[in-house]
Amino acid sequence: MKLPPLKIKDLEIQLPIIQGGMGAGVSGYCLAGTVSKEGGLGVISSVALDKIIFLRKNQKLSAREATAVEVQDAKELSQGKPVGINIMVALQSQYEDAVLGALDGGVDVIISGAGLPLRLPEIVDSHPNKDKVKLIPIVSSARVFDLICKRWKRTNRLPDAVVVEGPLAGGHIAWRTIEEAELPSNSLENLVKEVLETAKIYNIPVIAAGGIFTHEDIVKYMEMGCAGVQIGTRFLTTYESGASEEFKQAVINCKKEDVILADKPGSPCGLLFRVIKNCPFYEEALANARPIKCDRGYLLINGKCLAKENSEEAFCICNGLLSAINANDNPNEKGLYSVGSNAYRIDKISSVAEIMKELSGE
Repeated sequence: MKLPPLKIKDLEIQLPIIQGGMGAGVSGYCLAGTVSKEGGLGVISSVALDKIIFLRKNQKLSAREATAVEVQDAKELSQGKPVGINIMVALQSQYEDAVLGALDGGVDVIISGAGLPLRLPEIVDSHPNKDKVKLIPIVSSARVFDLICKRWKRTNRLPDAVVVEGPLAGGHIAWRTIEEAELPSNSLENLVKEVLETAKIYNIPVIAAGGIFTHEDIVKYMEMGCAGVQIGTRFLTTYESGASEEFKQAVINCKKEDVILADKPGSPCGLLFRVIKNCPFYEEALANARPIKCDRGYLLINGKCLAKENSEEAFCICNGLLSAINANDNPNEKGLYSVGSNAYRIDKISSVAEIMKELSGE
């Protein structure tokens, strides 16, 4: 099947493929800019960009300033094609700065999840570029999607599209227990069907995400009525990815049973978090052998890190994520490898161009 373009109001992406945001630093300006240049929508992760810009450019910038720089660099690499950014609601301390910084940099699309992005249109409305950006929430149910639409209507704005993310996605997922995530009713197919019905009411395009790996998977969801798909893990082991060589090799070497949902201990977000179980950082956390070290402070909920309150329930993840990328300021720290459910199917490092050609069915 020849894939049609992804149309989000007046924005048209050559291929209906959004590269999922992968933090911290995996989907930086290089990956996002290259995906956009190759015809998809490249997406930056906003996590820890102040730290990443400092390591990459030796510039000490605020979160807002660093986000603008990363977006500008991605747009330059994309050769003028649209670029997006993923901003996690759970990153409460930097959420508003990341949104405003992305707008300062001229971002074309803001995708927001890991919590309910209820305030997103209000924040955007204060910026001169408010009419130049498309806003896309990530949801895990039709009920949540409807709630967001009703809340956003108060600011006279509806989502420009919606990402429906199922339980096979990488990183944080919406469910709090493994039992919930594995319910047949929560399969991506079922979630997409439900959200498509609600989307018809509002005339909003639907994008499927979580476990999509091949051209055939894309065709399946397009035939269901989706406008496009979001894919993360396929791009993790590209040359352009910000993941460290150790991270990429761990993905290439992992088996299906190595990819698990971290539960107890889990992420300080309180959400399930998919990782490679035998990565060094997680092995220490699982054995409760890591000292509590909350010196990054990115993932604070109401100003606190849950791992500091109860290390049996949660473990600090900021240091591990930042130590799993090329821009690493602490080579003695162990890496935390967050992946999607299909990571075990990857067997080599590829270029973005090769991945995009394969996914497009050429």
